[in-house]
Formats: sequence, C-alpha cells, structure tokens
Amino acid sequence: MRLATITNWAYGATVALTLISGSTMLLASNAQEEERAAVENRYRLDKASSALGREISALTDHARQYLNSGDPTYRLLYQRESAALGTIESRIRHLNDAGARPEELRALKDAIAWADTLHDEQREALRAHDRGDEKRARQLLFGPEYERELDRAQMMVEQFQSRLDQRTQADVDAAEGIARIWKTVSEIVLAATGLMFLGVLYFVFKQRVLRPVVRLSDVVTRLAAQDYAVEPPEIDRIDEIGDMANAIRVFRENGLERQRLAAERDADLQVRELFSRMAQRLQGCDTLTELQGVLQRFAPEIAPGLAGRLYLSDERRGAVVEVCQWQAPRFSRAEFTPLACWALRRGLPHRPAGTQVDVPCEHLDLQTEDHHPDTLCLPLTAQRELLGMLYFEPVASASHGPTPLAYLQLLAENVGLALGNLRLRDTLREMAMTDALTGLANRRRLDAVLDEQVTAAEQKGKPISCLMIDVDHFKRVNDVFGHEAGDAVLRQVGATIRSEMREQDFSSRYGGEEFLALLVGVRADQAEERAEMIRNRIASLQIRAGENDIGAVTVSIGVATAPTHCLARNLVEVTDAALYRAKSSGRNRVVVAPSAQRHAVA
Repeated sequence: MRLATITNWAYGATVALTLISGSTMLLASNAQEEERAAVENRYRLDKASSALGREISALTDHARQYLNSGDPTYRLLYQRESAALGTIESRIRHLNDAGARPEELRALKDAIAWADTLHDEQREALRAHDRGDEKRARQLLFGPEYERELDRAQMMVEQFQSRLDQRTQADVDAAEGIARIWKTVSEIVLAATGLMFLGVLYFVFKQRVLRPVVRLSDVVTRLAAQDYAVEPPEIDRIDEIGDMANAIRVFRENGLERQRLAAERDADLQVRELFSRMAQRLQGCDTLTELQGVLQRFAPEIAPGLAGRLYLSDERRGAVVEVCQWQAPRFSRAEFTPLACWALRRGLPHRPAGTQVDVPCEHLDLQTEDHHPDTLCLPLTAQRELLGMLYFEPVASASHGPTPLAYLQLLAENVGLALGNLRLRDTLREMAMTDALTGLANRRRLDAVLDEQVTAAEQKGKPISCLMIDVDHFKRVNDVFGHEAGDAVLRQVGATIRSEMREQDFSSRYGGEEFLALLVGVRADQAEERAEMIRNRIASLQIRAGENDIGAVTVSIGVATAPTHCLARNLVEVTDAALYRAKSSGRNRVVVAPSAQRHAVA
C-alpha cells in the first residue's frame, strides 16, 4: 500500500475523531453554560427574596423608632417606603422573571399577605400615637401578638428561601454532572486521536521512511562534503521519499550550478580588480599620452574579443578625432563630424546590430560587409560635457565570449572621468598661469616659456624677438579716472596685443602696466614692424570706463632680437633697456636695441 493511501486513511480517521472530540467539547461547553446559568439564577432569586425580607423588617423598625424617639424623620421614611409598596403581584414579578416556580411563588404570596396584615397594625399604632394614646400604640407594635405575627412572616420568607436554595442547588449539581460527563468523553476521544496519530507516525517512519533515508544518507554526506560527482539513487516512488530523492538530485544540480557561478564570480572579481587598477592608473595620468597608454594596455584585457578606438572632440576643427586604437579596428573612420554618430547625437550608447534593430552610424565603412557587425558607440562625458567617444567592434578571429555591456559602460565611465580630470587639471594649470585681468599669460608662465623658447631657438638656430610694451602715463589714468578705468585700459591693451600674435608667438603681462611678447622665428626688422603695428592700433583705441571717456592711450615699446642684438639669455634685459630709451625719448614710440657689434664696442 502506498504511503499516501495510508496517510489519507489515517488523516480521515483523525478528522473523524477530531469532529467527535469537537462535538463532545461543544456539549461539555453547553453543559457548563447551563451550570453557570443555574448559579446565576440562584444568585438572582437569593437577592430578590432577601429584598422581601428586608421590606418586612424595615417598616417595623421605622414605626418602632418613631414611637420611641418621636423623630418625624422615621415617620417620613415609613410613609415613603409604605407608599412604594405595590400589589403582591408587582412585588413578586421580579422573582417570577428570575425563574421562581409557581408553587414557590404561591408560598411567597402567603408570606407577603401575612406581612401586609402587620402593615395594618403599624398604621393603627401610628394613628393611636397621633391621638395621644401612647399605650395603645406600644401595645400594638411591641405586644407579643405583633411579635408572633412578625416572626411568622419572616419564617415564611425563610422557608421560601430554603426551598429556592434546595432547588437551585439541585439544578447546579445536575449541570455540573452533565458537564463532567461530556468533558470525560472529550478527553477520551482526544486520547484516541493521539494514539491514532502515534500509530500512523510509527508505521510511516518504520516501514516507509527509515529504510530509504538510510540509503540516501551516504549521498547526503558526500554532497555535504561538496562531492558533487556522487550519483543519487534512482527512486521513482511518487511520495515523500521520492520527493526527497528528487530534492537531493536538485541539490546536486544546484551545487554544480553554484560551482559554475563561483567560477564566474571569480572571473568577475578578476575583471573588477582589473578595473580598479585601470582606474587608479587613469586617475594618475598627467597627460593625454599617458591616458592613451593605459587604455591600450587594459582595454584588450577587459574586452579581449573587441577591437576599439578612443575618439576626442576637437572643437576648433568641429570633428571627432581618433587619438588611439587597439586590436586593429576595421570599420570606423579615424575622423568624422559629431553628427555622423548616433551616440554623440543622443548622448546615449548606440548598438545597431544588437538585440534591438537600429540604424548604423555614418562613420562606419560597411560597404564591403554582407551584414552589419555588432558595433558599439559609447559617449564619454564628464560634468555634463561631451568629451569624445569609445568605439568597439568584434575582432575578426575572436575566440572569446561576449563582453557584458556593463563592463564596457564602466570602462567608458572611467575613461570619461579621467579625461574630465585631465581637462580640469589643464584648466586649473591654465588659470594658475594666466593673468586674470587681461587673459594673457602671467609672470610665472613667462618664466617657464621663456627658457623653453630661448633654448629651442638656440638649438634650431632661429632668431627670436622680444617686445616689451609699457602704457604711457598709466598712473595718471588711475589718479584721474580711478582704478576701474586703469583696469579697462589694461584689458584693451592686452586684447590688442593678443590679436597681433601668431599661433606660435607668446604674449604675457610682465608686471603692472608692462607687457612682454616673444616672436619665434621673427627677424629684427619684422619685429620692429610688428611693434609699430601694435603701437598704432593701441593709439587708435577709444576707451571708456563707465561714463568717463579716457581718450587715446599710447604705449612705449622696446624691441630686441637674438642673436642680432644680443645673446638669447640676455634678450629680456636688452629689450628692457630699449624700452627705457623709448620712455626717456618722449614715449609713444618704438626703440630697437643696438646691434650686438655696436653694443660690444660701446
């Protein structure tokens, strides 16, 4: 017989015994409820009969106290309680409601009727007292005849109470007996249910559970030791043991799956460690060249099955330009406009041949391909600014599995952050090397650039010219128009000088109202022409500061060229001397330093 059949029979028997037990419990509960009702009824009858006894004695006490003390209060109490008495039927109605039987009520009526005769004698005694016949009044209330009648009335009430007590006690005892019987029956049925359950439990564990469990215990032990090579026994029974064997098989399969997931997790941890090292190297890069080297080293390790390119935005050319590549990508062009890439247009990753159908980007050269390769464009952003793009395509002979998109997006985030940091670092360096008022290089930048330019000119054998420019009568501008006007003059002069510089030239604020320009590869005559052009353009400026018209501003310019006028290392000193001569000669002029031969003769 199958375990399920045995269990179903046992379950049915247990349910039947449980229903019987529940029924007996309900009957026992009803019996206890009847017992409680009997006790409650007894209490109400005792309370009602006691009230009648108090009524009989209370009127007698008030009448006697009035005769003894003459206190009208007792007279009022007597009259009030006497008036409150109703008919015999109304006085025993609450007893009838409480459950008194007819024969008991008839006995009580006799007791009340006998007590009412006492009321007549009480009223007669009070009238005698009112007439002044004190002797008659006392004889009526304190005489032996009155005492006998009072005792008889109280005795009749006590007999009524005794009969009630006997009957209610009998009712309570009967209810207790019935409740005890049903309680015993329910306990017996519960004991039988428990024995039935224990018997079924013994059979199940002895015959149907213990033996198969012993067979499976060895398998469980080996699985607990993570020996997933063990094969569980084939148990095809459709019952709990079969379910257990199936659960062990599932557990073994899950163990194998956990081993596979653990291997994937270890691989993921390795990739994360690779990302961590790459992020540290990227954040430590000081130049774009260093960043390119880090990316070319780590990108093939993170995505071995993908070739790629790093593009950066070139705002001056209005294009996106490749700065480095790895694993020889084939399809994407080295330079294109931002509108040629959907990722740059939308600021979102773009994958035209992935799980979702999409259009390919225009920068892909797919004319020789029969199908669209699975390319991916990831925009690089930092501080909400588009910096460039990472491009990926499958390697032609890739034997590696696909790289998760999350890895590639994380790679793009790290590269974008590193590019943003480089740009921020360059911006801060530029701010530190730039004069805030004029926008030209400051003295710190000049010191660094001057050595570089002079050394390069000497090594290449090229001339290098220097212009030193001083604003004439600048102190008078500050004194007359204020420092804001002086700042406006310096800004206009600096902008004019910057506009006359070529890309390879260098201009800076030398200090105060003085400016310095380095002209690489410019001869002495060309430098003099450039200086005259700058002087004339500044003289033509019409500068206003608020409501004030400052008027024309002039400058004095000293010019020197190395090696025509001096050695390259003395270029600034010789130019400063030429500027001094220009100011001494009347200002608003250009003075060129004497040649090296004349300087040597002098």
